[in-house]
Amino acid sequence: MSTPLADTTNPDLGLLYAVNGLAKHAPARLDHLVSWIGEYGILIGLALLGLAGWLQARRRPDAPVAVAGLLWAPLSVAIAELANLPIAAIVDRPRPFVDHPDLEVLVEGKAGTYSFVSDHSTMSMGIAVALFLVNRRLGWIAGGLALLQGFCRMYMGVHYPTDVIGGFALAVAVVLLLAPIAMAVLVPLCHALTRTPLAPLIRAGRRGEPGGGGRGPGRGGRGRRGGGTRGTVRAEEPRPESDLAA
Repeated sequence: MSTPLADTTNPDLGLLYAVNGLAKHAPARLDHLVSWIGEYGILIGLALLGLAGWLQARRRPDAPVAVAGLLWAPLSVAIAELANLPIAAIVDRPRPFVDHPDLEVLVEGKAGTYSFVSDHSTMSMGIAVALFLVNRRLGWIAGGLALLQGFCRMYMGVHYPTDVIGGFALAVAVVLLLAPIAMAVLVPLCHALTRTPLAPLIRAGRRGEPGGGGRGPGRGGRGRRGGGTRGTVRAEEPRPESDLAA
C-alpha cells in the first residue's frame, strides 16, 4: 500500500502535467529522441565528460589527487544508489502514471517499480557534483545535463518533480558528506599506483620524468651555463590553480 506521499500536492502534479503535456503535442520523432536522451543519452554524455576529465587530470601537477576525485564520481553514484534502495522501499511511491493514467508515458517497463527517488536523476547529479570538485568547467556542463535529465524524466511521464528533486538532494548529500572519507582512501591509493606499472592511468608522462622523453643532463647543464636565469623564472612560476578542494 502506498504511503501518503503518493498523493501529490497540486504544485507537484501541476508541474508534471505541464512538462508531460509537451509530449502530447510534440511530434513522435521528438518524443522518441527525448526518451532515448532521458534513458541513455545523458548518462553516455556524462561518461564521456568523465573520460575527458580523466585525460585532463592526468596532466595536472596534482594528478593523483585529481584522479582520486574522478574515481569518487562512480563510487559515490554506487553508494547513492545503494542508499536509495531502503528509501524507495520505505516511501513506496508508485510511478505517476499508476495514479494518473491520462499521462503520456514514453517508455515501457516502469510499471511495478518505485518512483521516489529518481535513479537517473541521482546518478546524473552525483557525477556532476563529483566532477565539479575536480574540474569546474566540466562540472558545470555535467550539471546542465543533470538538470536536463530531470526534465526528460518528467517529460517521459515516469517521475514526479519531487522524485527528481529527491534524487538531486540524495546525490549531493552523498558526494559532499562522504568526500573527505573517500579522498582519505583514494588519494594514497592513487599515489601508490604511480609507483606501479599502472602509473600511466594516474599521471601522464611529462618531460623531465622517467619515461617522459624529457630533458637530459646535458640540456640541464646548458641552462646552468647560461647563468641560471631561466631556471629561476621557472621555479617561481605559479602552479596552475587546482579545482579540487583538498
